[in-house]
Amino acid sequence: MQSHLFSTCDFCDAARDAPPAGFAVLPAVFHNFASAAPFCGTVVTVQCFEDNTSVRALLETPGQGRVLVVAGAGSRRTALLGGNLGQLAARNGWAGVVVDGCVRDVAELAGLPVGIRALAAMPMPPMKRQPGLVDVAVYVQGVAVQPGDWLYADADGMVVSRTPLHQP
Repeated sequence: MQSHLFSTCDFCDAARDAPPAGFAVLPAVFHNFASAAPFCGTVVTVQCFEDNTSVRALLETPGQGRVLVVAGAGSRRTALLGGNLGQLAARNGWAGVVVDGCVRDVAELAGLPVGIRALAAMPMPPMKRQPGLVDVAVYVQGVAVQPGDWLYADADGMVVSRTPLHQP
């Protein structure tokens, strides 16, 4: 995981009165399931529902410090990321994974040097019925996120921006 010095609070302070186009704050419904260190990177998206086939396929590729945003429609019936995929993300250089859905294998995820945020923990594994759509515009808890956006996550929350908000 890359270490960055930034503050989502500072970004929000600067954007409060006149947010730039493409700037948004993700709702405060996500929980931290791995490293507490801040993370950021350009966004890769996958839209899927209770099937993590495309999530695995992406995490098997070099992450190059990017953040995978999984638009899982907020489902709390199955997990879209667990210990094995978390290890893949860390090993392949992803800065983080944000899941609009659930994760599992929480004890395994906790020690990984990669950012992982999700709505909740759920022990039920995902289905393997229909792979998702990769690199498409998605909505995460009502917030528009596009491939190539920047995502910043720290202890105070997560923001997305069409343009970089700081220099690493």
